[in-house]
Amino acid sequence: MPLSAGDKLGAYEILAPIGAGGMGEVYRAKDTKLGRQVAIKVLPGHLAADTSARERLRREAAAAAALDHPFICKVFEMGEERDELFLVM
Repeated sequence: MPLSAGDKLGAYEILAPIGAGGMGEVYRAKDTKLGRQVAIKVLPGHLAADTSARERLRREAAAAAALDHPFICKVFEMGEERDELFLVM
C-alpha cells in the first residue's frame, strides 16, 4: 500500500512521494528525532511478502552502508514496521 503525507514509519513522518520503480517506492520524510529530511525506500506492495525481495533490499542496505563517498547516499537505518521493510537514507 503506498504511503501518504502524514503516515509514519518508526520515527519518520512521510512528507511526499519522490518516485517508484520495480524494486521500491521512495518518499521524502522527516526524521522527527533529529529534525532532518531523509529519503525512505520501501518495497512496493506486491513485493512486501516476497522473501527474496526482502533479502535483496537487506543486501542493498548492507552494501550501501559499507561505502563512503560524497556521491553515494548514506544509509542511516533499516527498519520494519507493519510488515513494511524500509531503508532510510
